[in-house]
Amino acid sequence: MAKSTSREKIKSEIERWKQKRNAVILGHNYQIASVQEISDFTGDSLGLSKLAAETDADVIVFCGVHFMAETAAMLSPEKTVLIPEPNAGCPMADMINAEQLRELKKQYPDAEVVCYVNSSAEVKAESDRCCTSANVVEVIESIPKDKSIIFVPDKFLGAWAARQTGRDMILWEGYCPTHACITPADVEGARKEHPDALIMVHPECLTEVSQMADVVDSTSGMCRAAKETDKKEIVVGTEKGLIHRLEAENPGKTFYHISRTAICPNMKLNSLEKVLWALQEMQYEVSVPKDIAKQALGALNAMIVN
Repeated sequence: MAKSTSREKIKSEIERWKQKRNAVILGHNYQIASVQEISDFTGDSLGLSKLAAETDADVIVFCGVHFMAETAAMLSPEKTVLIPEPNAGCPMADMINAEQLRELKKQYPDAEVVCYVNSSAEVKAESDRCCTSANVVEVIESIPKDKSIIFVPDKFLGAWAARQTGRDMILWEGYCPTHACITPADVEGARKEHPDALIMVHPECLTEVSQMADVVDSTSGMCRAAKETDKKEIVVGTEKGLIHRLEAENPGKTFYHISRTAICPNMKLNSLEKVLWALQEMQYEVSVPKDIAKQALGALNAMIVN
């Protein structure tokens, strides 16, 4: 009871400071349940940044990882963007930097660079266009067939898009460690335990896993699929945090997480206390140098948005 009372008090304080700072709180789908519950918007990274840009808030508190806050800062240069936990990074985004991409471009000077939004602002700035896991197929299909394509940083998302479009692509050897935890054995086990369930996985998963699933889609796509399916049981092949939202939006359905190990430690670093401290102390601000932001926004704006 004491813990519950303490949590409610923190939530009340967050609300008070949010009003005082004229702030909006963004919670990524992979955040812990309590953080999702106090967020004004929950969703995927780019969608959240776009929603925040449309508000009249002075402050954005982004409960996610660093590259997401960077995107919000670029789309809302007049707003102050805070991240509650400065050490919340993305291992996949860290698997390539601007210098490495410049070297790759030298090897393939005629190629167009498509960059997954799960990357740093500096890498976006070196790219021709960005994509999300929701619109990657459309972005690839928009590029002339005689044009070579470099895809960074996620080789599994890139390989999945290549299969969908029939395009050959130069893939960087990056990946999401959390989605790489999901194995074909996990899919086989889910089929045995829940034979009537819909199995949906994220395209960041291993190629073998994607090929075994019923649905391969982004987190927003999974939310749509869960609502539209007639199945009452659904196996979720992505970071565990999405299940909180899926259960809230589909009270008549049962969701099972595909793997006990598919949990992103970085996404779980944010907490109610850290959100409150961010608002009270106006910490930790995330910004992007103007020259990098200008180039990165060019790649973001070149993207076909769903």
